[in-house]
Amino acid sequence: MKTKSNKINLTRLIAAIVICQLAGAIGSAFTFPAISTWYATLQKPAFSPPNWLFGPVWILLYTLMGISAYLVWEKGINNKEVRHAVTAFGAQLALNTLWSILFFGLKSPLLGLICIIALWLAIVYTTIKFGGISKQAGWLLGPYIIWVTFAAILNFSIWQLNS
Repeated sequence: MKTKSNKINLTRLIAAIVICQLAGAIGSAFTFPAISTWYATLQKPAFSPPNWLFGPVWILLYTLMGISAYLVWEKGINNKEVRHAVTAFGAQLALNTLWSILFFGLKSPLLGLICIIALWLAIVYTTIKFGGISKQAGWLLGPYIIWVTFAAILNFSIWQLNS
């Protein structure tokens, strides 16, 4: 029999994942229309992945982010450190969505680059905060920071090639 501390609050887990996926859906509303039009006309570096790869990667990353947020949330939102960490998580999630709006919506690799640098810093900060509360939560953000590092390099390269 599971103890209370080991029980999974399925409602909270689903809510955390859905919130992250919704951020992705908002971003994709700006991304999808630009993929076959504006983005297709840009010069891209040789290491640019195929367009079809981005969707599955982001779905996985948003799921891992949601699980990570859930693990921290379950430590008690009344705890000051948890509230601070969840606030940091919300800020990086907003920056994540903003990147799509700037890069694809406004068709601005430069604004996207500025945003993704801020996003990267916010993810590092969130990962540190989450890791101090739950090692698992911190580790679950690992693939996200790796992907955003790659995305930042790609964003920089696109900006350079098209300036």
